[in-house]
Amino acid sequence: MLKRLLLTTVAAVALTTSAIAQDVFRVGILGGENEADRLRNNQCLIDLLPDAIGVKEVKLFPAADYDGVVQGLLGGTLDYAELGASAYAKVYLTDPKATDPVLTTQQTDGATGYYSIMLAKKDSGIKTIEDMKGKKLGFADPDSTSGYLVPSVALPAQLGMPLDQYFSGTGFGGGHENGVLEMLKGNFDGQVTWSSGVGKYDDGYTSGNIRKMVDKGLLDMADVNEVWRSPLIPNGPIVVSNKLDKKVRAKFITFMKALPASNPKCFSAIQGGTYKGFVDVDHSFYDTIVAARKAKIGS
Repeated sequence: MLKRLLLTTVAAVALTTSAIAQDVFRVGILGGENEADRLRNNQCLIDLLPDAIGVKEVKLFPAADYDGVVQGLLGGTLDYAELGASAYAKVYLTDPKATDPVLTTQQTDGATGYYSIMLAKKDSGIKTIEDMKGKKLGFADPDSTSGYLVPSVALPAQLGMPLDQYFSGTGFGGGHENGVLEMLKGNFDGQVTWSSGVGKYDDGYTSGNIRKMVDKGLLDMADVNEVWRSPLIPNGPIVVSNKLDKKVRAKFITFMKALPASNPKCFSAIQGGTYKGFVDVDHSFYDTIVAARKAKIGS
């Protein structure tokens, strides 16, 4: 009798926990921009998603860095996040069954990629990558595609030597926004960050960290030079946890695909600039980045 009572209690708790988990939709937000801006830009998801996908509440979890979101997805404590390709590769290499990439953004010119762009202060006299020889280079985050992985692979290939032989030193600036601010303060001579690379230079292009910083008044493009640009990088994925209720998952994907037309203001806010919309993707879209991360970092 006691055993049956205990089993019934455990089952009830499990059902209650499951119901609670499905009632709350948990959104992971990458670090790299100050927390107040990230929460404000994603507020529209709190307002719109409950009715759209059939949950009672949406909670935002702004991580201090990229790894915070990665670990949340791996641990099953987040339902959705928009990742850079390298951060997705880290999730996949740790647990291939944890998440699925389902959508990515499309630039205004139709491209589904973006660039790592190195900026330097104009008054430093640094105009080209050749001028950066013997200077200090800033990265954004160890799990950033454009802010670390791609430049750490592409630059040595282009320069014909390891980074520590070409630059006087390298370091991490604490995310994309902070890294550019550190460069402007003179703590780095050059800083890599991310951008669509499409549109007007004076505007900070159409989207990306550079555009967001220009829009917030943190960066004036007249004060910096574009020193280097990477090959085209696959746009990062919108990923959903494979622990997410399948009906909620389907409704969420439908909501996101319709968002550019149904609520352009919300779409622009969560994306940080101007895009054409979303397109479907799967894991194969990120094969090259997964291979690059595995070769460079191992996980």
